[in-house]
Amino acid sequence: MTLKNTFVKLSQTILPQHLLSQFVSKFTHCENVAWKNFLIRQISTRYGVNWDESITQDLNVFKNFNEFFTRELKIGVRPLTTERSAIASPADGVVSQAGKIANGDIFQAKGKRFTVTDLLGGDVQRAEKFNSGEFSTIYLSPKDYHRLHMPITGTLREMVHVPGRLFSVNGATTEAVNGLFARNERVIAIFDTEIGQMALVLVGAIFVSSIETVWHGVVTPPTIRTARTWKYETDAPTLEMGAEMGRFNMGSTIIVLFEKDKMNWSSDFTAGKAVKVGEKIGQS
Repeated sequence: MTLKNTFVKLSQTILPQHLLSQFVSKFTHCENVAWKNFLIRQISTRYGVNWDESITQDLNVFKNFNEFFTRELKIGVRPLTTERSAIASPADGVVSQAGKIANGDIFQAKGKRFTVTDLLGGDVQRAEKFNSGEFSTIYLSPKDYHRLHMPITGTLREMVHVPGRLFSVNGATTEAVNGLFARNERVIAIFDTEIGQMALVLVGAIFVSSIETVWHGVVTPPTIRTARTWKYETDAPTLEMGAEMGRFNMGSTIIVLFEKDKMNWSSDFTAGKAVKVGEKIGQS
């Protein structure tokens, strides 16, 4: 490990991650007009937010910074792929990694891996279907649209809230902290689809004040000590391809898993590629 990686890992480890995130949550939900407008302007300028895409372009309409951060986009600015058997991007962001799950392991960064079992909360049976399957990891930066959408149509079967750390999920930290995504707090949604099971893993990170889904609302907080599981054996929601399924209240990462021999990623869907919600990223 390089000196830089050692410093990044140490600095992230000693931080009171959950406490800091709670403070950030209070700031981002503060309804003081001057404060929230200041935050919105600062983030917009620093990260180059594209206001032309937002359905609301008057910052005074947002009650707090978080409403701006999870803003709705205009109809048509994220067209959904119409190609037959296509898999659509679930998020705006940059591809961290994508490829095959080798012997139950998922590639994180050079010299860094984690297992499907660990990612999915330690449940071997839950993870078994995805061994030797396909994965993709998409990182959302502060400038990105922070609502998450369905890659294909699916019926929800299970949701799991797994407690954990809140390491940053930026490039420097993923290169420094082994098993990062399987160590951070996360919300796992397992769907039945026409090509088998699909898992959408919403990974928390430092300063991510909460994760929510459209069928449940806010899942985290609260901070928990043991995993919580919801089964949807009756009245399970079915979400169409392209439909909103959740959102990050502050930026983070989404990981998508498919079963073996059910789909292939597009040839240009590789690390470093910028993607937008709804565009084709693979084929069943």
